Amino acid sequence: MSQQQKLGSHKTSIITDEGFTNVVYHNTAVVRFNKDKIILNSGGWLTNTTKTRMNQASNQFNLGFSVFQKNYDWFVTNENNEILPFSDGMILTNLN
Repeated sequence: MSQQQKLGSHKTSIITDEGFTNVVYHNTAVVRFNKDKIILNSGGWLTNTTKTRMNQASNQFNLGFSVFQKNYDWFVTNENNEILPFSDGMILTNLN
């Protein structure tokens, strides 16, 4: 089972640009965040590892969301425990 608390290092980097911290997996910024918002993007790669990187970023940076899959569809739980359908480019409010 993959470790969820800290970002994995395989093909993953953390880059800061234009006021955002970007968690980049392969060539896709799967999580972009600043003090106001969080942007999620799979880059079309709805894989277990992409989902894991998103959840690791949320845990490591205390962003308050989680991504999960049910019946092949992806969902996001936010800090208010709302369940939202996942979509590339979705924006969550950063309450931290």
